[in-house]
Amino acid sequence: MRKLLTAGIAAALIVPASLSFAGGPEDVVNARLGYYRLLGLEMDGLAAMAKGEAEYSAEAAQGHAANIQTLTQYNPGGLFAPGTSNADLPGKTRALPAIWENFPKVGEKGAAFRAAVAELNAVAGNGLDALRPAVGKLGGTCKACHDDFRATDY
Repeated sequence: MRKLLTAGIAAALIVPASLSFAGGPEDVVNARLGYYRLLGLEMDGLAAMAKGEAEYSAEAAQGHAANIQTLTQYNPGGLFAPGTSNADLPGKTRALPAIWENFPKVGEKGAAFRAAVAELNAVAGNGLDALRPAVGKLGGTCKACHDDFRATDY
């Protein structure tokens, strides 16, 4: 299943921007930013609990984890249409051209992210001691992708 999903994402990544969004490359970038902001919002709630900045709540942790899981069901391939890197749209995105130069590596990082999301969902409601390492692992998958494929600023 994961191989099929990874292949589907890789195939979707090569769809021309004109087929992805009628509004053009900036609409693609805005949609991509919105998608990742949703992921970040859910991750922020989990990270706050894991760091002790917010009180642990099994219900809230499960909710955040489930929302992230739901977001992984979305195929983000269209959000990475050619012509939407920071080289194409300076000041609009931090997406490096390296994304389009190495789709297989992007797919590998996406698979690691989805695996960490599944692990998080299995333990999110089992207490803070179970949540912390799962959040750390998920955050590590985010960082690994950011390190290779996202500029530090606009």
